[in-house]
Amino acid sequence: MWWMMGEGGGHYCSKKTDDICADVCGQESSKVLSMSRVRCILRGLDVKTLVFLFALIPTCIFFIYVHGQKISYFLRPLWESPPKPFHDMPHYYHENVSMEHLCKLHGWGVREYPRRVYDAVLFSNELDILTIRWKELYPYITQFVLLESNSTFTGITKPLVFASNRDQFKFVEPRLTYGTVGGRFKKKENPFVEEAYQRVALDQLLRIAGISDDDLLIMSDVDEIPSKHTINLLRWCDDIPQVLHLRLKNYLYSFEFLVDNNSWRASVHRYQTGKTRYAHYRQTDDILADAGWHCSFCFRRISEFIFKMKAYSHFDRVRFTHFLHSKRVQNVICKGADLFDMLPEEYTFKDIIGKMGPIPHSFSAVHLPAYLLENAEKYKFLLPGNCIRESG
Repeated sequence: MWWMMGEGGGHYCSKKTDDICADVCGQESSKVLSMSRVRCILRGLDVKTLVFLFALIPTCIFFIYVHGQKISYFLRPLWESPPKPFHDMPHYYHENVSMEHLCKLHGWGVREYPRRVYDAVLFSNELDILTIRWKELYPYITQFVLLESNSTFTGITKPLVFASNRDQFKFVEPRLTYGTVGGRFKKKENPFVEEAYQRVALDQLLRIAGISDDDLLIMSDVDEIPSKHTINLLRWCDDIPQVLHLRLKNYLYSFEFLVDNNSWRASVHRYQTGKTRYAHYRQTDDILADAGWHCSFCFRRISEFIFKMKAYSHFDRVRFTHFLHSKRVQNVICKGADLFDMLPEEYTFKDIIGKMGPIPHSFSAVHLPAYLLENAEKYKFLLPGNCIRESG
């Protein structure tokens, strides 16, 4: 429009233009005009403001780098909805109540003879927890199936720990099917791919072990331990669900730090040839309450903590090398804090805030695996009041 242009067709310049920006007017090049505006802005700032800006921006970047994961986890309720709730099934048990009556309380019939039970696990280096698990389940397991690899999920070479310590498990030898699988050692591959590969190999080992239709198959990590009375109930009762998750008490570092009662990945399956596949994710909505214990990072030695931090599927949580320092790891264990300095993985602000900070100490050692209490001196590092770990 004519009132926007000067006689030469250049940029319009108001007489009210500020003196310090006077050189902006009349420029013919838009590039020169943009640079002039930048100079105009900088000339309008004093030295203190510039120093403040140059200090603030790097500080903000550093803060986001260090605490970005916490910010993301805290804001999780804004970008991710909670999963569908499970259908919780009440769990009835007392040692003086007959199996027929217990099955009836659950709405199931009782069988003339119990099902066979297969307990299948992938093994890394958890010798103590494996011993407690197998001692707990031993009376009711038909075949223990264990697969070991020379590779971690993250592609790190590892020794065959179980093979080297097999003499410790002579009590299960007549019922043991043991196998090994070579790692693929794919660099920079998602560790969950290697994990899935090993679980497929475990399917094959189960067939070698002789599993057949309607046998019970326990699918859980070594540190997810079903209680023996839970497995005895499921092998004796008729008409149980085809797939049933087990709700476990969730502990961290030892049975001194009870996180919650929400560990759910362990499951029991009535095996179906050609259909049942070994997995470690949600496979049904049905879950049986109070069915055992999950004791994560429950190791005897600091070196075992550090190995798992580098080896398991969530190794990316080790964001800084000082996370792996022995003194720091020991301090975190005794505090009941988080090894990876993370916020709780929850879906509501209420749950996140409620679980922030160290886990409260528990002084209860009631209803724990019997073998653990019978050998309390040997496994005292797993019991309340014994947070100091061996350094080796």
